[in-house]
Amino acid sequence: MIRPFRQHSVATIAIVAALVASPAAAQDAAPVQNEDGTITTSQEIVVLGGIGYRNRSESGAEPVVSYDSEYFQRFEPLTAGDALKRVPSVTFLSDVIESDGARLRGLPPGYTQILINGEKVPGSNADRSFFLDRIPAELIDRVEIVRSSSARRTGDAVAGTLNIKLRDGYELDGGYLRAGGLLFDDNELEPSLGGVVGGALGPGRFLLGGNFQGRHNPKKKLSLRYGDSPENNPDFATDDFDNREDQRDTRDGKDYSFNATYDIKGDTTDFSVNGFYVHTDRTEDERSFEYNDPTAVNGPVRATPPGNLTVDNANVAKINQDNYSVNGKLAHRWSAGETSLKVGYAYFDEDRFETEYEVEFDRALPRFTGDQTRTGITDKEFSVRLEHEVELGDTAKLVFGGFWQDKDRDTSITEAPRDRYNLTAADRQGYDQFARNPTEFVRTFGAFVPAVGGVNMIEEKRLDGFVLVEGDMPGVKWEAGVRYETTDLNIDDLTVPAALQRFTNDYEKLLPSASVKIDVGQRGRIIASAARTSRRPEFNFLSPATLEAELGDNDLVGNPLLDPETAWGFDVGYEQRLGRSGIAGINFFYRKVNDLIELTNTGEEGSEGPGTFVYQPQNIGDGKVYGVEFDLSTDLGFVGLPDTGIFGNVSWLDSKITDEFGKRRFNGQSKYVYNFGLIQDIKSIGAAFGATYRKQGGAFDRTVGEEVFTTYGADLEIFVEKRFGKSFTIRAVGQNLLNGAKRERFNKFTTVEDQVDRNFDEYELEREKAGPVFQLMARYAF
Repeated sequence: MIRPFRQHSVATIAIVAALVASPAAAQDAAPVQNEDGTITTSQEIVVLGGIGYRNRSESGAEPVVSYDSEYFQRFEPLTAGDALKRVPSVTFLSDVIESDGARLRGLPPGYTQILINGEKVPGSNADRSFFLDRIPAELIDRVEIVRSSSARRTGDAVAGTLNIKLRDGYELDGGYLRAGGLLFDDNELEPSLGGVVGGALGPGRFLLGGNFQGRHNPKKKLSLRYGDSPENNPDFATDDFDNREDQRDTRDGKDYSFNATYDIKGDTTDFSVNGFYVHTDRTEDERSFEYNDPTAVNGPVRATPPGNLTVDNANVAKINQDNYSVNGKLAHRWSAGETSLKVGYAYFDEDRFETEYEVEFDRALPRFTGDQTRTGITDKEFSVRLEHEVELGDTAKLVFGGFWQDKDRDTSITEAPRDRYNLTAADRQGYDQFARNPTEFVRTFGAFVPAVGGVNMIEEKRLDGFVLVEGDMPGVKWEAGVRYETTDLNIDDLTVPAALQRFTNDYEKLLPSASVKIDVGQRGRIIASAARTSRRPEFNFLSPATLEAELGDNDLVGNPLLDPETAWGFDVGYEQRLGRSGIAGINFFYRKVNDLIELTNTGEEGSEGPGTFVYQPQNIGDGKVYGVEFDLSTDLGFVGLPDTGIFGNVSWLDSKITDEFGKRRFNGQSKYVYNFGLIQDIKSIGAAFGATYRKQGGAFDRTVGEEVFTTYGADLEIFVEKRFGKSFTIRAVGQNLLNGAKRERFNKFTTVEDQVDRNFDEYELEREKAGPVFQLMARYAF
């Protein structure tokens, strides 16, 4: 079955209503001009004046690592996920040449808080994470990694926060157009078009942007499956071969995005409104062929001697997504300080229709099986934030406020009754899997009915209060505060409307935090922080339904009474300025996670009989996460090469958890990730070129019934740029030039006893590969 669609866009519906003010960065400040008081011109965006470097954040005491769009732009990333591949400690377990669920510090996506303009956005993921590969990179002004937490923001940031700051009216004067195309390994050509315009309008400034992106990802997969043999059997690959699967997996899509802002700055009152909207049409098409010989040659079906086709499968998912976000802010300065009010609304809707049709030829009578599933997810969030800040003398200020949010999430998963019947000799006469398709055997399906646990409503209301004190003295910036979060939760299981089940839960968390920046000498500084954060339970764990044989042959029942996980975290780092604009930094981090949600054996016998059990998620575990992060970004002016820029980062990541099978790392955490590259500017001819290389370490996942080992090949990208005057630039970019490959090894078990004794139900090797992608992009400023 195709994996659930995980691109989760955000956006704003009515750019008509002059969308909401961009809160700057994670600190929620109003949009500002450049540090020297100027506005960036469109020519400066199109024809870069120099090499982009990592920024040194000067605002506030929080440990923030910031990257302007100039740092990414020359490699022409398509999405926010593509851009984040180049920043420290971010890994992905996506399919090759896709970057969806960002894993900061290598932890699962649900541990990372994703913000757009400082505000949270909903997506379809059960773990509450937001996938970034539908946010066009063209909308981004900068990306911020907030390594620790602040009482000013919600505490859902165990691994940290990634804040995607979009362009606003105070960061662009003029406009530009971007147009080009992408050529893929299968000779498919996809367009890429966009434009942005900004400037003065009435008493304020505006920005309007739009983007159209054709998406395509052709991949090839090979799977080899083996039977029930001990893992250490030296004859595993020869004595226990079961089948080989060859698969073509193609993802096609179209993304349409719009964004707008309007900002007014007065003597005592500021107003801003902004928003963005993304619509996605996507088709995921998998076609696979199973053979009963590992070296079989593809060809039409004959009798069934070794090497012939045994199963022909066609799996297609059609996905429609709409996501928008609208936010507004009003700030007023008066004798008692500054008061600000922010109101936001975010909406996500996904409609997914998936079909899987299969013909089994390795039977006395070949059999057709057809399945159809519809999935609808709607997630709405309305929030209000009120805060006030007042000066405490010349070097400190007090900030306090409250936050209210109403979140509603509706899920509907329905299935048509399975259609299964034996094919006649006439049905299969002359069948050729390369010319025909199992779809031709489809008959009329029955009415869709709810899947077990597939129809539910979750309402989450939260009311938070916070207070913090900030200090700014010569050579030292500091912040200390506390946030108190309360949540009321209602869960309705509507699988059987006549027997509605309602569950309620409520919890409170006290989350203190503190950060400090201390200057060392003329160009260095120490940054330290400590904070308590939380991670809310996954939606699929809250549903009270029992899913039979969900974990091997074991059942899974949800737990609506789960509490959030909490973590105490510490970060200590040092930054050093280099040359004219370079910087190097090193950071050590540690997280102690309590009330970890783990699957536990209830002791109740499962639906598959003796030897199987019912599992339920419970707050019973503890874990720790730690590592070191290093980054460097500088020119080589100190050796006489001022137009040569180098950049790179490397992170060593580790963690420990104990589950019922023993010790392991957090699921999916890579052991390391690094990337480095260079950019050479040739000003005499108005040209530049550069390359970047990225590699992340292997990852391991273990759940009841399955273990997965994942490794990735390296990624190489190269660009060549030519500038024409002050308004026109052409770039050619080659991506995935090493033919990226993802390799997975699956250990599958039917019972817990088998998993402990290493008695396999199935052992699978899977390899997924994609070819290079070439871009040609032109930008014109006006």
